[in-house]
Amino acid sequence: MNEKDDMFKKFHDSFKGMQGHFHILEERVPVERQVEYFKYSDRMKQNARPIEEDEFELLDGWLTEPDVTDENRKFALTRLAISHNIKAYRALEKYVQSPDSKLKDWAHLALMESRITLESELSEEKQIYISTGLGGKNEKLRFFVLLQAADKKPFEAYQRQVIEREFAFYLEKADCEIEQLDIKDRYGILLFLLPIRTDIKALLDATIAECNQFGNFLSEVYTVTNVKELSEEEIIAIIDRNGNVKASH
Repeated sequence: MNEKDDMFKKFHDSFKGMQGHFHILEERVPVERQVEYFKYSDRMKQNARPIEEDEFELLDGWLTEPDVTDENRKFALTRLAISHNIKAYRALEKYVQSPDSKLKDWAHLALMESRITLESELSEEKQIYISTGLGGKNEKLRFFVLLQAADKKPFEAYQRQVIEREFAFYLEKADCEIEQLDIKDRYGILLFLLPIRTDIKALLDATIAECNQFGNFLSEVYTVTNVKELSEEEIIAIIDRNGNVKASH
């Protein structure tokens, strides 16, 4: 097993046997912003105290009053998120329906933290928070996959049909949801939702093998990321490097 294959295994094994209620951030929030939010939240928790009614009214107003600074709104969102207060959760829930564009990501993170905090108090079940740059839905994570033509040869029409048919069949069979499957001249891009306990490497390897029953036209080398969708420039750069690595980021 090489280093990259081992990364896939560690990712899959991290969820095996894990018990509890999974909370998956559905929105696509850049990883850097997530780190910023939770560092900010952790600092605020060091001096946390129960939220009083007058403070709640002030912070709730900061979410809607037009002349409030972004910094004060960020403070209000985070303070409400860590307050262990159902009224605060409802205020956050309302705000994310129509947030300031600059604070949209922050608001979704605050709502998620508030939900986990409340559920951990109301339920004996362990609460597990999972987030990636591409987000997810229910208990599924979103992945972007770059598929490559073997030997950089352009796909023929029947080969495109095989890829579309086999990936649709095997991913649906594994309870995945394909959101995009776009076959270009020499590569294909796949965006799909994968159940968190599914072995993504085994699934992709098996599906590619099925496609190659019809002529070995699809490279066994592919790139996987759950951080972001790759741009065309990034895709071309990977292909130019001959796609020598199976990567999971």
